[in-house]
Amino acid sequence: MTVHTGLYAGTFDPITRGHIDVIGRAVKLVDRLVIGIGVNRDKQPLFSLEERLCMVEDEVADLANGAEIVVRPFGNLLMHFAREVGAGVIIRGLRAATDFEYEFLMTGMNQQLDRDIETVFLMADPKLQAIASSFVKEIARLGGDVSAFVPPRVAARLKEKFPD
Repeated sequence: MTVHTGLYAGTFDPITRGHIDVIGRAVKLVDRLVIGIGVNRDKQPLFSLEERLCMVEDEVADLANGAEIVVRPFGNLLMHFAREVGAGVIIRGLRAATDFEYEFLMTGMNQQLDRDIETVFLMADPKLQAIASSFVKEIARLGGDVSAFVPPRVAARLKEKFPD
């Protein structure tokens, strides 16, 4: 039997309810979902790589729905990482038209790099469309309540980063 592997990649700084929604739906499409935690020298994440890996592993533990979920860091080109993990499909979440424009261009470039790996877009749940990790961090930094946007364990970690 062939195992169909998907790759859902991001910075996950931090993981949000929007990410979790996409992951929960992505596992219905593949036998194995690799969640790639990006290491990008140009970004200055709030959480360390180890913290992000731990948060993602904690939050996806109950989402498998019969699929295998693997969480791995990566710092190379997305398409190289996709080949490395045997992914036949890249999963991308879309929140708004602005996301689509960027993702459309990135998909075109990725197809030039490897035509055998497809990209699948999953629309964000309408209730979660406004959630972005950058907004969540800003709300937490300014003392706001982020509990509607992130799971409780992630909210607690944000509280540790931004004590009152």
